[in-house]
Amino acid sequence: MKSIETKELINAIEELEKERGINKEYLLESIETALVTAYKRNFDSAENVKVIMDKETGDIKVFSVKEVVEDIEDDLTQINLEDAKKIDEKIEIGGEIETEIIPRNFGRIAAQTAKQVIVQKIREAERNMVFTEYNDRKGEIVSGIIQKADGGTVVLDLGRLEGIMPLKDQIPTETYKVNDKIKAYVANVERGLKGTPQVLVSRSHPDFVRKLFEFEIPEIYEGLIEIKSIARDAGFRSKVAVYSTNENIDPVGSCVGQKGIRIQNIINELKGEKIDVIEWNEDPSIFISAALLPAQVMAVDIKDEEKFAQVIVPDDQLSLAIGKSGQNARLAAKLTNWKIDIKSESQFRELLEYQEENNTEEVNAEEEE
Repeated sequence: MKSIETKELINAIEELEKERGINKEYLLESIETALVTAYKRNFDSAENVKVIMDKETGDIKVFSVKEVVEDIEDDLTQINLEDAKKIDEKIEIGGEIETEIIPRNFGRIAAQTAKQVIVQKIREAERNMVFTEYNDRKGEIVSGIIQKADGGTVVLDLGRLEGIMPLKDQIPTETYKVNDKIKAYVANVERGLKGTPQVLVSRSHPDFVRKLFEFEIPEIYEGLIEIKSIARDAGFRSKVAVYSTNENIDPVGSCVGQKGIRIQNIINELKGEKIDVIEWNEDPSIFISAALLPAQVMAVDIKDEEKFAQVIVPDDQLSLAIGKSGQNARLAAKLTNWKIDIKSESQFRELLEYQEENNTEEVNAEEEE
């Protein structure tokens, strides 16, 4: 069927394969499938048809496909053995006979259908390319311009896509304004309605802090310093545990930088969020003591099996160790992955005296018996 510029169509398909990476075979198969639907719709036909498009010339042929049966129940989809033998002498019951048909004006319909399929597949290919591009950037930081900020979900213009930042991924202490440029962490990439890629971004994710550290501190990016763990109360305080196997590198000092310049850049990006940089230690008692900074710790009693630590601090350090609304203790527990109970020196002495009294009473009771 040559009523459409078939050769030009094939040339266009080949160009699409080169420029956009859309497989020629896949595109031809999609067009053939669409042409079957178009034929049935336009000719109001229930017959079984097959459309074949020549891969070299683009010529389109339509075939009526009928099953060979003994007794015909449906003329549109079946043919008896006797009639089938006239077309193919070797055909048997259960086989299929294909007969070429030439529908009137189908060329125009085919041209429109092919164009629609090509446009659709181009859009699909572009969506897939963008999805792959941003899926590969999952776990990275992107910059975008705020398009929508009405107190709910914030929408960012990332260039080729929109970035969606739900309330839970926003920093509660920040105010977002349209046209402001901000950075965010790519938490996930999903396919939305009609397959459109959707980038979910976050500024409250702990790994946003991790990536900022990698960006600002070359030793972390190069692997000389390792971030062991992060605990974060977004907008208020983060604790970051760092470690280096190189004895010549001070991991905390490298992260803070001269006069605090490195850590200040990160704090500025987080709009003043406090950051405690702590040196990781394989000894849990040392690590837990450091995690409770800025409070000073007198002693740490460890119960390994329960991953429980009893921490003693000076009386004047108790409120500092616990922190406002328990924040410092909570972040320290999350950073170290240990349960931490903090008591002041006075509270601990009272506890010891109480236990001694109880023990004495028990001993006396046993003696009386």
